[in-house]
Amino acid sequence: MGHMVGTPRTPRDRWVEEGLRALAAGGPDAVRVEALAKRLGVTKGGFYGYFADRGALLEAMLETWERESTDEVIDRVEREGGDPRTKIQRAGALTFSNDRLLPIDLAIRDWARRDEAVAERLRRVDARRMALLREMIGTFCADPDEVEARSLMAFAMAIGGHFLDLDHGPRTKAEVRAHAADILLARPRPKPKP
Repeated sequence: MGHMVGTPRTPRDRWVEEGLRALAAGGPDAVRVEALAKRLGVTKGGFYGYFADRGALLEAMLETWERESTDEVIDRVEREGGDPRTKIQRAGALTFSNDRLLPIDLAIRDWARRDEAVAERLRRVDARRMALLREMIGTFCADPDEVEARSLMAFAMAIGGHFLDLDHGPRTKAEVRAHAADILLARPRPKPKP
């Protein structure tokens, strides 16, 4: 009997990745099996080889986001080293200023307003992020109340900055954010150029 070559299955992680793209673009309602299959150029039959239902895909997507935005970010920050201020900025840049995690994070924040299980996962992720901020800020700031306040302000700036569209007069948004980061991270302010 001859060997039959079948069509290779679309890997599980491609379904998850396409689901995360749909979530970032249109929220959880945009994560539909038929639409994902169409974008992947496959039939939806392969989906059920990996997931019992749409809910299982959503759970896998949340697990992937949580791992990437906490474990993988923290691992990379530690691996690349640097002083605590550098580590804080790197963690923020990896999480809140890239084209992958930021849109997913913002979509999950919106979703969490309507789904308690998602809200609980978001609280867990944010708690880990705040713990990293407290630890790093605590290396150059001794007052526990100030550590907490600086951590909260840094986190709020990282998230809230994406929702604000302000006029900063003669300063650019980047200049104001850099100055705010200098204040929060207790860095000496660079001297203005003559």
